[in-house]
Amino acid sequence: MNEDDRSGLLVVRCRLGERAAFGELARLWHDALWRYVRGMVGSPYVADDLAQDVWVAVVRGLPRLREPDRFAPWLFTIARRTVADHLREAYKAPQTSVEETDVAADDSLSGLLTTMEIEAGLGELPPLEREVMILFHLQDLPLTACAEVLGVPPGTVKSRLHRARRTLREILTERGYGT
Repeated sequence: MNEDDRSGLLVVRCRLGERAAFGELARLWHDALWRYVRGMVGSPYVADDLAQDVWVAVVRGLPRLREPDRFAPWLFTIARRTVADHLREAYKAPQTSVEETDVAADDSLSGLLTTMEIEAGLGELPPLEREVMILFHLQDLPLTACAEVLGVPPGTVKSRLHRARRTLREILTERGYGT
């Protein structure tokens, strides 16, 4: 049974009132959800709070989910809206200086490209490109599911992926990493 089938079954069980089913659903998807949100907002602490908000929205919205086997795109759509709302509010708030928030160290261990360095590179991508990279490469969502989450045609997802890969390559090359 693949994740979509398993998720669909858990959604149906949740609708029937099985509390344990929601716990299983959350365990199945929480790490992927958190990584997506963390990739979009940068802070693990903010990601914790936003992931919590997403799960509250999921609980409220489960009765209205028409296609239980489409849980993953639905979950990431909720997460995307939650992140967008957060970012809108953050842009209204006073900004801190780059010096205060710059935590990237340039002295890597013998030139190895670590996950933290890749994540830092992702953090420099524009939001649309960063989001598509996270959904497609880190969350392993298929192209069509990415398109559904983002509300754009698959061709747009492909062009954003192409642009994101090129930009990430330039960022990492600028930092001295051969990609």
